[in-house]
Amino acid sequence: MVVCGDDGLAHRLAAELRGVYGEQVVLVVPSRRGVQRPVVGRARAASAALLDRVRVVGAAVNRAGGAEPAGGERVVEAPELTEAVLAEAGVERAAALALVYDDDETNIRAALTARRLNPRLRLVLRLYNRRLGQHIEELLDQAAALATGGFAASPAVDASTTVLSDADTAAPALAATALAGTSKVVQTDGLLLRAVERRPPRSGEVADPGLCTLALLSATSNDPAGADGSESSGEQGPQLLPDAAAVAAATGRGTVVLEQVSYSGPSLPAGRAAVPPFASLFSRRLRWSLAGLVGCVVALAVALTVVTGEHPLHATYVTLLDLFAINEPALDAPTGRQVLQLLSGLVGLLLLPVLLAAVLEALGTFRSASALRKPPRGLGGHVVLLGLGKIGTRVLTRLRELHIPVVCVESDPEARGLATARRLRVPVVLGDVTQEGVLEAAKIHRAHALLALTSADTTNLEAVLYARSVRPDLRVVLRLYDDDFATAVYRTLRAAHPHALTRSRSVSHLAAPAFAGAMMGRQILGAIPVERRVLLFAAVEVGGHPQLEGRTVGEAFRAGAWRVLALDTAAPGERRADRALRAAGPGAGGSSGLVWDLPETYVLRGGDRVVLAATRRGLAELLGRRRERAG
Repeated sequence: MVVCGDDGLAHRLAAELRGVYGEQVVLVVPSRRGVQRPVVGRARAASAALLDRVRVVGAAVNRAGGAEPAGGERVVEAPELTEAVLAEAGVERAAALALVYDDDETNIRAALTARRLNPRLRLVLRLYNRRLGQHIEELLDQAAALATGGFAASPAVDASTTVLSDADTAAPALAATALAGTSKVVQTDGLLLRAVERRPPRSGEVADPGLCTLALLSATSNDPAGADGSESSGEQGPQLLPDAAAVAAATGRGTVVLEQVSYSGPSLPAGRAAVPPFASLFSRRLRWSLAGLVGCVVALAVALTVVTGEHPLHATYVTLLDLFAINEPALDAPTGRQVLQLLSGLVGLLLLPVLLAAVLEALGTFRSASALRKPPRGLGGHVVLLGLGKIGTRVLTRLRELHIPVVCVESDPEARGLATARRLRVPVVLGDVTQEGVLEAAKIHRAHALLALTSADTTNLEAVLYARSVRPDLRVVLRLYDDDFATAVYRTLRAAHPHALTRSRSVSHLAAPAFAGAMMGRQILGAIPVERRVLLFAAVEVGGHPQLEGRTVGEAFRAGAWRVLALDTAAPGERRADRALRAAGPGAGGSSGLVWDLPETYVLRGGDRVVLAATRRGLAELLGRRRERAG
């Protein structure tokens, strides 16, 4: 396996492939002596873990392309990813290549070169542009099919191309953490899996297991192993995919259950903003003023009908003439008629400034429809989102799809997410979050949650600490790159504010399992964080897996490793082997071809395709054994 990248995702992905799947990995990173961005800070923990594991620190790593170490891994440093560097990394002999640079153009250029060097290579690209990613995926697959004479599509030769986005993978989990309650969502191509974190039942209560129990939360609030809900927590830490006996014996522990499976529909369109509704053209005060003037006109018309005995339509017409001062003076008319004419003229004087204000407000509303909105007065119960970069933009879109009110804070007036905020008509505060008054302008004192998703750890931490000083019970979610730093911050904040929800999330930690699964030839539907562990959802062909084939659903379940959730009943010709399952209709079964209420006695056949929940090591065991059997 060859992994090329310039940030923490590359190092974490390499560690995932080596530590979980047992693969030989060549890691290509920018040269420290070059002008490219060095790998520091955010990737330090993942890099150290990888290098410590493979024992190739220092002299064992030959930067000039020496012999491969005994551990089966190499680190190649190069200022630029050229054809020579790819050849040195062994792309011509590799089974899969992951290009996870932060720049889309770099990944596309390297993918085109790698496809030419090895047409049978499995490619995994990290691209932020979804539409471009679809075209590149089709282009590279077509090139592989032509170069291999059609063998790229055969089961024996997997030369597929998978385009993933770390932002799309991590956004649902980040957004779900900020929602009311503790729902966790996995969404892909219309398929929506919703898991709910539930507190321990009280005495005499029976907990609702939902469709199935996905995990048991930590037994104590303070992790005895000091690992804060990670894989090192032991028996007191979270347990993924427990069996019925473990669930029954887990008294006093919260659970994560699969509660709902439904069709979520398409994402919000990327077109221009819609025309503002009529009610939003004018302020509330102006609307009341217009209503009052209309009421005065109606009252004057009724009074004129009573005084003169004229038809109501004619009386209304005469009143409007008096209102606009284009009627003859009522010199010889009765006194009542003259009084009504004077009142109509007075109302007409009041009408002129109101009409002028209405025109100005309407023009201002249409002009501001293409500009950034400010947080409205009285706003409360919203989510404050810091940072509108790649991750923040995806999280913003996800929150708006869930109809969650959001106020964004961004310091860069040229940030890529401002266009999305303008299209979605989301209030934005432009300013440095570390400056006084910026969070107050975002109504942080009345907010429901704070999502700190900027690219700077210190900025996120400073914002969270200040927000907690304003609202000690505020729900906060931090995006931190360094794992050791994240653990220390998470532990301290939880100890200082035990009654408030604190979550630290690493984008690379959430995205790496999906990229690793794609390199192994499997599409990961999504990942759900359980404290500091990750539960994966994947679509797997039963054929070739002795742990699944020929077994019942109950027999195929392995506690702590994997669990079959659904069966895809669509015809094999209608399935898309290189993409996640697609729900074609509004139901969770039936029209989508997915059966979720599988009986425990159903026997899995070789031609079946199932959706399963798995731990990282459980999924690695399934893929690894299939690879050994195929070999």
